[in-house]
Amino acid sequence: MNSEQILRALKKVTDPDIGKDIVSLDYVRDIHIEGGKVSFSLALTGAVCGKKGVLQEDAKKALMALEGIDSVDIMIVSGENKDMHVGGHGSGEVQQQNLLPDVKNVIAIASGKGGVGKSTVSVNLAIALAKQGAKVGLVDLDIYGPSIPMMMGINEEPQVEEKKFIPLESHGVKLMSLGFLVPEGTPLIWRGPMVMGAVEQLLKDVQWGDLDFLMVDLPPGTGDAQLSLTQKVPLSGVIIVTTPQDVALLDATKGLAMFRKVDVEVLGIVENMSYFVCPKCSERTDIFHHGGGKRTSEKEDAPFLGEIPLNVQIREGGDSGNPIVISDPEGPIAVAFKNMASGLIEKSGISMAEERSANIDKTENKENPMSESEDKKQSIIEALETVRPYLQADGGDVEYVDYVDNVVQVRLKGACGTCPSALMTLQMGVERAIRERVPEIKGVVAV
Repeated sequence: MNSEQILRALKKVTDPDIGKDIVSLDYVRDIHIEGGKVSFSLALTGAVCGKKGVLQEDAKKALMALEGIDSVDIMIVSGENKDMHVGGHGSGEVQQQNLLPDVKNVIAIASGKGGVGKSTVSVNLAIALAKQGAKVGLVDLDIYGPSIPMMMGINEEPQVEEKKFIPLESHGVKLMSLGFLVPEGTPLIWRGPMVMGAVEQLLKDVQWGDLDFLMVDLPPGTGDAQLSLTQKVPLSGVIIVTTPQDVALLDATKGLAMFRKVDVEVLGIVENMSYFVCPKCSERTDIFHHGGGKRTSEKEDAPFLGEIPLNVQIREGGDSGNPIVISDPEGPIAVAFKNMASGLIEKSGISMAEERSANIDKTENKENPMSESEDKKQSIIEALETVRPYLQADGGDVEYVDYVDNVVQVRLKGACGTCPSALMTLQMGVERAIRERVPEIKGVVAV
């Protein structure tokens, strides 16, 4: 079996709208033959993407009819290149934009199969990074099943400024999810173009600001959201989440192959639900088998990032909006996430906020080490003065108290008196105003 035979068979597959075969239209790219296994890419433009299922099925039938073909793997890639025309010879590479120029590292969290704990890994790893001083965002691109709002304990509608969403914040992480914009329980029945449009909006139309890491919680599989992400931003890498179960590992391997095919580095594999330890007798049980993640990492030459056990605390933390790195920060599971975060920070080469501040103090402020701190205090006071009139108009107020260890202390008064919900909302708004002038603050505390 050779490429010429493959192309001859695929010439029988036509685009129903154009009336030409997919080979003449230059849809077929990157043919790879290994024994009875054939893989190739279909490079489709946006206008053709709606027919990808039909073209994939017809192409697979055409090849499976050939003697000696055991399996056919077809990947959809973007065919929208500047030099591409009908019947032409475009490169077939994904045309990549960069919608996030102020984000240093964009890390995708992916899985080939649903229900393996991808979102659990996303939220705990994002918080672990933030706890080590990184400026972190988390975007929920699981369009059909957004779970980040519940897992991070926040479900408000984000505000809009200058036609961009202001991300919500929880546990030190900036957040954006379709779950904030759609009523809870509303099913989304969207085709590919709508999914790809939503992905772009959640990336581009959000005021992410300057971030060290933007973690991207992807939907399971290798579909429109994954392809759109690789087109819209240069990914620093992807982390694959799987369980030890064979069926999950099979799908995880497919996902890993997809990202490698579009030149995204696989940062490692996480084996979730690796084992269960009985809380009464401490006996360990490998419910979903064991060690599959590590074996897959060795087979695929990808780093193995660690095992996360099946644990009641993890489930409770996800349901309550209090992830385990917050509820049990010194426990073994939180330490595992902390180690993963440390590895990402080390690999990225980024100095954390505290380290950067320390370096500035040592170099730029040798003659007057207090000058920068005084400048920050003045900027904080100015920020508070800009929001005071709005608060006072509604019967509220804010007063500067102190600035210690990058934490701003204020006195808050809400229109609803001491209502915790109102004060919390005010506190978040005040923090947002201060961060615009002093982005390195750790937070705002009402005293």
